[in-house]
Order: sequence, then structure tokens, then C-alpha cells
Amino acid sequence: MNLTEWARVQGIAPRTAYRWFREGTLPVPAERVGPRTILVNIDANTSPSVTGGAGLYARVSSHDQKSDLERQTARLSAWAAKAGQKVVRIESEIASGMNGCRAKASRLLADPAVTTVVVEHKDRLGRMNVELIEAALSATGRRLVVLDDGEVEDDLVRDMVEVLTSFCARLYGRRSAKNRARKALEAAAADE
Repeated sequence: MNLTEWARVQGIAPRTAYRWFREGTLPVPAERVGPRTILVNIDANTSPSVTGGAGLYARVSSHDQKSDLERQTARLSAWAAKAGQKVVRIESEIASGMNGCRAKASRLLADPAVTTVVVEHKDRLGRMNVELIEAALSATGRRLVVLDDGEVEDDLVRDMVEVLTSFCARLYGRRSAKNRARKALEAAAADE
């Protein structure tokens, strides 16, 4: 299979796969067979190399929680040192857990050198459907480690919290947009 086809099957941009090939970090064996052709050697039993390490991910929702972001990163680093895990990437960002387009989380999850994704709480990775991320990691021979799994265990309660969180995020986002529009109109009126 050529590199572009392999990348699309894996859900990776072909440019990213080519960069990984050039850097020697492509998680599967590949070789150049022509000036513009790279073939990926895929075997049914091939999974990403286990020579990678841990990727630490910390997230908070707003800028006023920046001290908590630093505390999360320190706690994750301390855990990795105590567990003897080699840390290959640390990502921390300020973003909503409802937003699926978080650049740093995406980079961490796409990095083939990260074989273990470590978060403090499951909701730091995402507010909903973290189980899907966990299943995708598992399918590629990687895993998710949650340091403090002392969250609500009852499925119905957890689902209700996720739905309420989703509704609140939409409501607050709508209110925020309305407030920004009102302030812009007031500023425009004041300039006249």
C-alpha cells in the first residue's frame, strides 16, 4: 500500500505521514521505491512500535484557571517520574472540553511516539465520548491512563452530567456571542 493510501485509512493527513517518514517516526515500516513512491509494509499483526513513551495532557477551560493548568502538568510529570515512564510529549492548553478542535490534544493523539496518553481526570481529555478515544488508542496498541478516576461511576448519572454540560456550553456560548455583539454595536455607536 502506498503512503498516501495508508495515511487516509489511518485518518492522518498524507503530509503528516510523509513528514513522519522523513523524520523516521512513521509507526509502520516503509521504504522509498521510486522518486515519488513510498510503500508501507503493513502486516496484519503490525501495531505501533512500543518504543515510544508517555504523552501528558493537561487542560483547563479558562485563563483564570492557569494555576490549575500548571498544577495538573506538575502532577502528571511527578506520576511519570514515579512510574518510570519516559515522557515524549507534554501538551497543556486552555480550551473548552466541548470543543473537538483542540490543536494540542490532536497533536498529542496523532504522535506515533506517544504510546500512553496520561490525563489527570477523564474530562480533561473531553467532556463526552472519551471511551471512543480510548477504543481508538487501544486499536493501535496504545492506552489511556487516568490518574484520578474517582469520578461518578453510575452510567445514568454520568450521561446526565454530560448532557447538562453540553446544554450549558451551548447556552453560555450563545450568551457570550450575544454579549460580544452588543459590545461591538455599542463601540460602533460610540465612534459615530
